[in-house]
Amino acid sequence: MQKRHRGSETFLIPGSSLTVMFSPLSPTQPWQQSVNGLIASTLSRASRSIDLALFVFSDQGIANQLEAEVKTGVALRALIDPGFVYRSYSEALDLLGVTLPDHRCRIEANNHPWPAPITTVGSPKLLKGDKLHHKFAVIDDATVIIGSQNWSKAANTQNDENLLVIQNPTVAAHFKREFERLNRDAYTGLTPLLQSKIDRQKQACGL
Repeated sequence: MQKRHRGSETFLIPGSSLTVMFSPLSPTQPWQQSVNGLIASTLSRASRSIDLALFVFSDQGIANQLEAEVKTGVALRALIDPGFVYRSYSEALDLLGVTLPDHRCRIEANNHPWPAPITTVGSPKLLKGDKLHHKFAVIDDATVIIGSQNWSKAANTQNDENLLVIQNPTVAAHFKREFERLNRDAYTGLTPLLQSKIDRQKQACGL
């Protein structure tokens, strides 16, 4: 049975604001009303910095919102799981200004590599077998986006997921500390691994 759409709800507690929302939302409904739409609208309130630590990042709408924020001077850093970061449909590639054909030599629909790419995007150095299963963002060292929701279309329109937006600088400080730990030895920018993958796909696709 198709689930009824439920919008976000916000609760105020001493020193904090907590917004909660659940997926899925039918793809026939406006994206702005979805959980990924809530993520984008929350990111749009950034004035100084956005730090992301994500398992999956494949939602074009969120990537477009991030580009708009960076254009206003917001500092963006993004760490994505090593097993996902360089997939052809990963939005990390957009942020890096890279277009990568898939195994059929096709380009993702609505692909938009940034004309002014950033280099503070990549993946953390993990122990063998580990995954970056995080799904959080820290905005202006004061707001945290967290929950089970991957930043993907499948999470938005098919899965039972949840999202919390927590406005509390103390909570944000804990997540920021975890991001800095992951970022300390991260592989970012146009890494040798990414360049090698670009070169292989160009050769395979006759580009």
